Amino acid sequence: MLTDELRRIADAAVRYAAPGEELSAVIPAEPLGGEFVFLCAFSDGDANTWVALDGSGAPVLERRLVRDAVAIAAMCELAEETAGGGNLPELRARLAALREREDAHGLEEAEAAAADLEAALAPGVRVASPAYLDRLGAAARRLEQALGEIASSPFAEAMKQAGVTVDALAADIERHYKLELT
Repeated sequence: MLTDELRRIADAAVRYAAPGEELSAVIPAEPLGGEFVFLCAFSDGDANTWVALDGSGAPVLERRLVRDAVAIAAMCELAEETAGGGNLPELRARLAALREREDAHGLEEAEAAAADLEAALAPGVRVASPAYLDRLGAAARRLEQALGEIASSPFAEAMKQAGVTVDALAADIERHYKLELT
């Protein structure tokens, strides 16, 4: 079970905490290749430091693997935040209100697509992976099309713009990585 795995990794990660730091997050990621990487954030109240652990709890020292884990974790987070216009419950409420006020053609399709997107958004703890990102993207696109966005995809545009943010985050994590990366 993922929560047990996170607990085990958190127990392994605490040995990397410097005096005054606390483990503040364990982010499970599965970048391309299927290898699990757990991004572990530590905070002293002012700044964060990081270490990535593999599935056995050993530190990840390969720069490329750390960057790939950061990238997929950040892209999944952004996808969750932007899918459905950034506020899926509000969108679903507006669709329901429309249904009560008028007979809007195609409303059923939009409501079904919104429900599918909500189902695709993994509740609670989830693993950031390309497969999860693909599921979110497909569900978001279906909803956009049901809402009349045929030519362009606001979701895809947001994901394209994320590259700069993801690169900056990865560089920041590298600068504040607790171990030397190769």
